[in-house]
Amino acid sequence: MKISLNRLVATLAGIALVSGFHASSVLAQAPGQIAPGQITPGQSSANPGQQPAERGLNEPVYRVSKNQPVQPAAPVPHSLDPAMTIAHQSLAIVQGSINDYTAKLVKRERIEENLGEHEYMFIKVRNRKHNNGQIVVPFSVYVAFLKPATVKGREVVFVENQNQGKFMVHEGGMKRMLGTHTLDPTGWLAMQGQRYPVTEIGIENLVVKLIERGERDKRHGECSVQFLEGAKVSGRACTVIQVEHAHQVGPYDFHIAQVFLDNEYRIPVRYAAYTWPKASGQQPEVLEEYTYQDIKFNVGLTDADFDANNPEYGFHKK
Repeated sequence: MKISLNRLVATLAGIALVSGFHASSVLAQAPGQIAPGQITPGQSSANPGQQPAERGLNEPVYRVSKNQPVQPAAPVPHSLDPAMTIAHQSLAIVQGSINDYTAKLVKRERIEENLGEHEYMFIKVRNRKHNNGQIVVPFSVYVAFLKPATVKGREVVFVENQNQGKFMVHEGGMKRMLGTHTLDPTGWLAMQGQRYPVTEIGIENLVVKLIERGERDKRHGECSVQFLEGAKVSGRACTVIQVEHAHQVGPYDFHIAQVFLDNEYRIPVRYAAYTWPKASGQQPEVLEEYTYQDIKFNVGLTDADFDANNPEYGFHKK
């Protein structure tokens, strides 16, 4: 069967034209816009200034004037969305309204299979502040351990971007004779019996960590989220945001997590996480818990509060 050369050329040109049209639509078109070089009504992509009759080819004319702009897909709602909104609001409060604070911190952590005792400590925290992208107030921490006896008398001080990024620590009791040590916050010795380095202490770091975990969970599927009223921390009314992962899969590192949001401050003052039960019928076990009590905001902490040479501290006492 014979096919005329003109018909063959016209067919190939039509195929090329269709291919070029679709490529420009997918790769270059923004909603409501026509990309450079894209076919406009009454114009061919082969040569915008040349009419089909001038080329002697009977080519189709593609019109896009009636095409509707492509709308971006609406985000899929997630059960964590309300909690994430609250978390971002809390972070804005901490970063915008809180310069420093003192508090009693009660923590308990599971290290591998061992659940430690409750540790009580008095803390001073000065939040990081920026100006024109520069740190003008470094994140600063002072910790005095109150109990149990195994840690009583220990003091820790850390100031961001000082002391080569290390913190200073001394033990209490008879171990004070060992002197003051300068340690890498993430080093082996500093991390003994700790889930997190001292550089991650504080309410702002807690909120940032909660947001990171929430974003992670949103990427990996659904979870159960409940808002529970009527809780109290140190006599203060709180709302509990409880997140539950039914199955131990993917990146999930807890079965149940509870965030206690102070109803007045609108920031978290307690976080507790629990592991999956080891066997059917058993209760979840504590993984980690941190409670901030007796918080006093914006008390005017100064550099002296984070100076190991402060005479009220015991870093240089024998």
